[in-house]
Amino acid sequence: MENLTMAVNDSVCTVDSEFRYPLFTAFYSLVFIVGLMANCYVLWLFTHVYKMKRMSAIKIYMINLTVADLLFIITLPLWIIYYHQKGDWTLNPFLCNLSGSLFFVNTYCSIAFLAVISFNRYQAVTKPLETAQSSLRRCGVMISVVIWVIIGASASPYLFMDGLNKVNNKTRCFEGYKPEDTNSNQVVAITHLLIVACFFLVFILILVCNLQIIRTLRIQSVQPRGPKNGDVKQRALWMVCAVLGVFIICFVPHHLIDGPWTMAVLGLWRRGDCDLLQTLNDAHQVTLCLAGLNCILDPILYCFATKKFRRHLSGKFQMITDRRKSSRSITETGLSMEL
Repeated sequence: MENLTMAVNDSVCTVDSEFRYPLFTAFYSLVFIVGLMANCYVLWLFTHVYKMKRMSAIKIYMINLTVADLLFIITLPLWIIYYHQKGDWTLNPFLCNLSGSLFFVNTYCSIAFLAVISFNRYQAVTKPLETAQSSLRRCGVMISVVIWVIIGASASPYLFMDGLNKVNNKTRCFEGYKPEDTNSNQVVAITHLLIVACFFLVFILILVCNLQIIRTLRIQSVQPRGPKNGDVKQRALWMVCAVLGVFIICFVPHHLIDGPWTMAVLGLWRRGDCDLLQTLNDAHQVTLCLAGLNCILDPILYCFATKKFRRHLSGKFQMITDRRKSSRSITETGLSMEL
């Protein structure tokens, strides 16, 4: 299970991270408000400003990334209620399954689409002529469908498994393991470790692609070019930093902790070491918060990726600024006339 599994029990230790209840309540409320507004605006902008038939592969990936974020965001009110009630699920059991499934979908669709965005930028920088001549839009659609099918199929078991269990007279949602069930725990541990291994393989791919982009841009910057070309390279470098930043902040900490946390929770590593288990559980809560932060950080990528997006955004800000100046001028004029 790669989900919101937090409070853990084994035959020796009983641990919980009490700070997570106010933390997740406040944090998910912030992510819901900011993330919903930002991603809805981005989705509206992409579907109204760009023509679908002329849309490039990277814009197709970004639309899919936005949809993945929104699928998680719409479940946040359920998690807010859950944590506000100190980890007691009082809603319909299927909503627990749905929330767990969409958490998985958001996390790994975000990782997958950030990976293909990085590879797309790598091709555009290192092989510009081949990239320009290829049918990237069709390729982008096909890759997006494959990602959704694979991750959707991987998340589907969460919809049908029993996600609720009783812990200290509270109904937990995707929390708690049974260390005495050795066979089941080994399957869970192997699943977690495989997911972690796949993540770091993808992370290495992203790291290599983005470092190659930086290297290529630095080599090209030695050659004298016009100011417009320099601006394009600057945006490309910012795009690289943004993608790496989202990955390092949101996903790397969670997957670094998830392996040892899972093994300790299942009693397969350092069984009975309650202090270690508590430390890992506390760290796990923080990394889950960071994983949810991607719903806010992802829209920042679009500013660096597309010129039309930045132009539309700056135009809106300029319009708001002009209205404020105009309103202030009218007010001052009215006051001077009264005097």
